[in-house]
Parts: sequence; structure tokens; C-alpha cells
Amino acid sequence: MITLTIDNKTVEVVKGSTVLEAAKKLKIDIPTLCYDSRMKPHGACRLCIVEIEGMRRPVTSCTTPAEQGMAVTTTSAHLERLRKTTVELLLSDHPNDCMVCIRAGSCTLQELAYKYGIRENRFGGAMRDHNRVDENPFIMREQNKCVLCGLCVRVCEEVQGVSAIGYAGRGFEAKICSPFEHDLNCEFCGQCVSVCPTGALSAKMWAGHPRHEGVELTETTCTYCGCGCNITLHSLGNEITRVSSRTDNHNRGWLCVKGRFGYEFINSEDRLTTPLIRREKGGALEPASWEEAISLVVDKFSAIKEKHGADALGGLASARCTNEENYMFQKLFRSAIGTNNVDHCARY
Repeated sequence: MITLTIDNKTVEVVKGSTVLEAAKKLKIDIPTLCYDSRMKPHGACRLCIVEIEGMRRPVTSCTTPAEQGMAVTTTSAHLERLRKTTVELLLSDHPNDCMVCIRAGSCTLQELAYKYGIRENRFGGAMRDHNRVDENPFIMREQNKCVLCGLCVRVCEEVQGVSAIGYAGRGFEAKICSPFEHDLNCEFCGQCVSVCPTGALSAKMWAGHPRHEGVELTETTCTYCGCGCNITLHSLGNEITRVSSRTDNHNRGWLCVKGRFGYEFINSEDRLTTPLIRREKGGALEPASWEEAISLVVDKFSAIKEKHGADALGGLASARCTNEENYMFQKLFRSAIGTNNVDHCARY
């Protein structure tokens, strides 16, 4: 452990921690655009700069290791002026369409502009024009809103191990794109969407739905597999409009393409809402009560077991069920029916 002073407050942290991590331990807020505790420090946005006694110029707190006896200042007139200028420079090359942007109200750049009271653009000149139409089914890219924080590139490389996107160009022409600027062709997990601090990346399925007004948040568990990832359902009335995930859980906010985008089945008109059985051989499926459907299954199972033995029956479990449900399923077949013919759809 090492001890340092931040804004005249003493804090003890593990050796190897960064100045930003030490400040967070003291609940000192340092603005960032490119930082995510789940990934390696990058130091791209230059907003987390701090002054350290003995150093000639401000340094990025997210990449600077904390050292024994270090004295750090996180806010001063000089630092705030530098941070405000950085935000102004970002806004000078950013579309001014917050009123219709899908990320309004949850945009880090917008919050920083509000924090520093930036109302006018004092840096005129040319603006980038990277607008393009991407034909992929899930992710909408608005590159003119990109601040080159690199979060999407890093999560794709560090977390997913896919590297489907990267940096291209230099200086004013720098941008983030897929290889050879083709349409996105990846797993469409949406991790890049979840970490983007602006409206540069969003989901096409979100378009046209309310952003915040009337939206209710419900914490639940994803049912697509046995991992049990935490998901937050954004709903308006009885309709799910968006799915996200908190970072303070075992899946750390990461979701797959099914967990993040596969929610439209909930309100599908084709979804079964009641059991269906055939009351006559060769007849059509007809609605039935749960009691009637379960009684029919029991009768059919009993008849097969009596005529052919228990091993004539077999059960196929589902990866969408919980561990407890799958345990009860195999218990039903082994103990109640008397067969070990139990398999699982995810075994292969």
C-alpha cells in the first residue's frame, strides 16, 4: 500500500493504482470522456488532467501511477480553463443537434458542456463530414458525433477480442471505421454502443422511441442462456424499447447480441400466450388450460412408460432455463420417470 495526498486529503491505495483511481476512492470527481474502469487506461480525451507537485505541467490522471508521498491537485483555475478549452474544441467539430439526438440526457459531452457553461462556439472553421449510411441490421453510426475517445475500439479489442473497428486517417481526417470502410460485419454484440459517450453509436431499434420521458427501468435477468446476465429493461407501457446492463454485476455490463438486441419477441403477435393441444388425432392445435395440457402430458408419458418402459422416454433441457430449473428437470426424468435419457441443447 502507498499513501498520497489529493486536494489536501490523504488516501491509501494499492501500489500500481492510478491517480484517477485514488481520487475516486476519495469520491473526488474528475471529468473524463475516454475512461472506463473495465478497460486499460488510454489518456485520449485529456480531460482528467491534474497537477502534481514537482511536475512542470498537468498530466492525465488515468494513466499516471500513484506514488508514495505524491501531492495532487485535481481542480484549479488553470486546470478548469484547460478542460473547458478541450470541451470547446470538441464541440467546435460536433453537430449542434442535441434536441433531436438519441443520446440527449445521457451524453457525457453534453453534460460537460453544461458543467462549463459553454453556449457559443469560439473556434470557427471547417467541420468534419464523415456521414455515411451503414447497412448493418443493428448499429447506427453517426461519425460526425464521434470524439475519438477510442472506447469502442478498445472494448472490441480488449473485451470481445474481435477488433472489428479501428482508427483510420490522421489529424483532422482521423476517424473510427471498419476495415477498408466497409459496413460493419461483426458479432453485433453492441458493446461499442454501450460504452460510447456521445450519440456516435446507437441502436437502430431505439430510433423513434422515447429517450427518457415516461420510460420505466426494470432490473431483471436475461433468459437467453444460463449465464444469467443482469439486464435493465427500458419500457414504455407494455412495450420494451431498449435493453442495457449495469456495470456493478457479474457480467460487468457486457451483453451479447441476443441479450442486448433480441427483445422484440416480447411484443410479437406470433408469441404463444396459452398452451395448445390436439384433442383429436390429426386434428388442429387448440387452446387449452395449463391443467389440461399437463394432464395430457402425464397421460401420454404414463402410457409410453407402461408399454415400452421408462427408457423409451427422453428429455431435452434448455439453456434458457436457470440452473435450478434444469436440476429439477433432470430430477423429474431420473427420479419420477426412471430414465437417465436427459440431454441439453448447449452440450455441444
